[in-house]
Amino acid sequence: MFEPLKKILNPDQIVFDSNELKIYGQDWTKLFDPKASVLLFPKTTEDVRNIVLWANEFKVGLVPSGGRTGLSGGAVALNNEAIISFEKMNKILNFNEDDLSITCEAGAITKDVQNLAKDKGYFFPVEFSATGSSQIGGNIATNAGGINVIRFGMFRNWVTSLEVVTGEGEVLHINKGLEKNNTGYDFKNLFVGSEGTLGFITKATLKLTKPPKDPQVFLLACESPDHILPILKAFRPLTLNAFEVFSDLGLSYVMKHAHSKAPFAERYPVYVVVDFESVDTHQDLALQIFEDLLTNGMITDGVLSQNQTQYKDLWSYRENISESISSEKPYKNDVSVKTSKIPEFIKASEAYIKKEFTNCEVVWFGHIGDGNLHINILKPKDMDKEDFKKMCAEKSPTLFAQILEFEGSISAEHGVGLIKKDYLHYSRSREEIILLKKIKKIFDPNGIMNPGKIFD
Repeated sequence: MFEPLKKILNPDQIVFDSNELKIYGQDWTKLFDPKASVLLFPKTTEDVRNIVLWANEFKVGLVPSGGRTGLSGGAVALNNEAIISFEKMNKILNFNEDDLSITCEAGAITKDVQNLAKDKGYFFPVEFSATGSSQIGGNIATNAGGINVIRFGMFRNWVTSLEVVTGEGEVLHINKGLEKNNTGYDFKNLFVGSEGTLGFITKATLKLTKPPKDPQVFLLACESPDHILPILKAFRPLTLNAFEVFSDLGLSYVMKHAHSKAPFAERYPVYVVVDFESVDTHQDLALQIFEDLLTNGMITDGVLSQNQTQYKDLWSYRENISESISSEKPYKNDVSVKTSKIPEFIKASEAYIKKEFTNCEVVWFGHIGDGNLHINILKPKDMDKEDFKKMCAEKSPTLFAQILEFEGSISAEHGVGLIKKDYLHYSRSREEIILLKKIKKIFDPNGIMNPGKIFD
């Protein structure tokens, strides 16, 4: 079965080492024990196509591997699949100032794309904690979100063309960088968020914009989730780049992990991060809003960044939460409801968590400006990993039933992968799931592309 690979790839592109298979066969979830048969490193789109044709012939499942920063098990190889790593397809191919675009291979690091845009005087706005290691292909395949969605939207908003190898080995050149293309079904957005189940992205063209002017950030403290929406409403006259919320337990983990001091003299239940453009009269208006919120009791304390160093320091209390709890092997619930329902949903989910997870710490934070809440259930140190995973799986339907009641989504930005596939029906109707499976059958008739993800 593996002998034909030597005719289409060089020896350094084929790896059987068990340690490498373990590293490349899992993502940040760390809840699964990977089991892969081989690790392949394509260098060109033609390599990817040849691998897909080989996999079809021998009925081998293919699992795409990018930066492996996903949190839903979408890049985990469990059943002797071949892992396809895109790290050797990492070139940034073109910057076009007339089109305000960057074209790159799927393995290009997100931060490298951001830095090139910055060097050219422009801005690639999708931002999240893993940009230093995540890859563009994986970002597109999961429709990555992050902290700037309130202003700039999800990753799909910034993709203008894709090169994709389908499950049949067809190479598609989708949309060709056009801003306007109204010629029937939108294949580009079909592949964005498809988690590698329809085909593998090999190249992409991304559009750029102007950077925010003079961004500043407030870190605010308040006593209740009920205050979140009034704070958001008060700051909406400003140009908001981000509006984030996190709990005091999240702050505790960040302080412990980074050996940092508390931002305020006292501790509070809820903290809010407000990132805004401070041009013209915005800073004066921001300070007036801050004073009004203090006066009416919506906030109890706060600090405004005065320079770039303080700006980064204040953001670190929120951005470092995921890293600070990663060693605790959290079971992550990445959910969303309408922004207007966030306070009510937080109360409902906290009641559920208090009842169902009496022996677990739960760290929550969220991109509240776009209705996205991350609920991280931490594994007790004395509990076996498999027992913890089983417990979470048994108790999760109660939370997802609440999400269904709130007309929300069980996955706001991490995707479905392995972790959420059994609960897809809480966000998608039976009719939708049937159509999803039919679409997969069209692009991947033999079921080799990231098998077992999203649905069986």
